[in-house]
Amino acid sequence: MSSAVLILENDNEILEEFTAGNSELAATSFVRKYQNFVFSVALRYLQSFDDAEDAAQETFIKALKGLQKFKGNSSLKTWLYRITTNVCNNMIRKKKVMSLFRSSRNDYFNIADGALNPEETIERREFEEHFLKALNKLPEKQRETFALRYFEELTYEEISSMIGTSVGGLKANYYQATKKLAHYLEKN
Repeated sequence: MSSAVLILENDNEILEEFTAGNSELAATSFVRKYQNFVFSVALRYLQSFDDAEDAAQETFIKALKGLQKFKGNSSLKTWLYRITTNVCNNMIRKKKVMSLFRSSRNDYFNIADGALNPEETIERREFEEHFLKALNKLPEKQRETFALRYFEELTYEEISSMIGTSVGGLKANYYQATKKLAHYLEKN
């Protein structure tokens, strides 16, 4: 007996199913299609795996509540990107406020339970943290352009509609970002 679940890949099909009242199929398809994208955007903003997971969850809750209001003026991915960045910015603001009220801060480094090779897990996390630090040193537009182009493999046209910069400007941002990242990673 097969327990395969139907997952929609096309944004129009997802919206049609949601409108037709099949919200469970639409929601599952929507989340599966965009979960990696939302998480990676949140991780770049928040620089914490746990915070990025929380932000992704909050993003999907907000998006699914507002999906019936989606007007189609942009792609679902662009709309979701805006929600994600808003959620991340709100989390950053809340953290700043909360840090004013905390007298001490405890940071713990926990290796995920069941990790097959703790040494590799630590090395991978150290590299990711080092790379995120390098990425974070870039100016905001260069950082976002690089991340959306390199990690999300979006076209310059898609990025242009998301962040409102010309395609030529995005190409220049991407070029500068790669040069700066290569220089920083070689130095350190």
